[in-house]
Amino acid sequence: MRSKLTVLLTVLVCLLLAGSAVVAAQQQAAAPPPPSKFKLMSSAYAEGSMIPTQYSCADPNAASPALSWSNPPAAAQSFAVIFHDTDAAPMKGVMDVTHWIFWGIPASATSVPAGVKPDTSDGMVQGVNIRKVNGYQPPCPPPGATPHHYIFEIYALDTTLDLAAGSSRADLLKAMDGHVVGKASYLGLFGR
Repeated sequence: MRSKLTVLLTVLVCLLLAGSAVVAAQQQAAAPPPPSKFKLMSSAYAEGSMIPTQYSCADPNAASPALSWSNPPAAAQSFAVIFHDTDAAPMKGVMDVTHWIFWGIPASATSVPAGVKPDTSDGMVQGVNIRKVNGYQPPCPPPGATPHHYIFEIYALDTTLDLAAGSSRADLLKAMDGHVVGKASYLGLFGR
């Protein structure tokens, strides 16, 4: 009887240890990935601060701000950028306001200069903004409104997109689907 009890206790201990090992392995597998080192920056304004008026509709000659990035994923073959206002939803739709989209930036690039024109080449392809024209649409919330949140998002892609100039944000998102290997963002505020 004593040997049966010893065998039973041994089996029970082994099952408990095996169960503990499985739980520990599951917890370890579910651990979140380390924070991304991929960063997007602008020399035009500090992250989370007010966007200067020279990049807004308050300036009739508004230009796009310079952007730069660092530590993209090694698998990146190209980059795409979306600039949008998260506080506005035209016609009560699900899509917020698109101010600028562009793609075809080679993986070797680390920046985009200020003042990019709609007809810029160098491989960069631009799509339509809220006004249905290619190029940068400066921030322009309604007068007196609470400052809006404007976000630049850069996507590292494992391919170079074959997407025509003048494509929409929805077209860009569809083309990028399944090819995003990294993402970084940069926030600015603007009100008038």
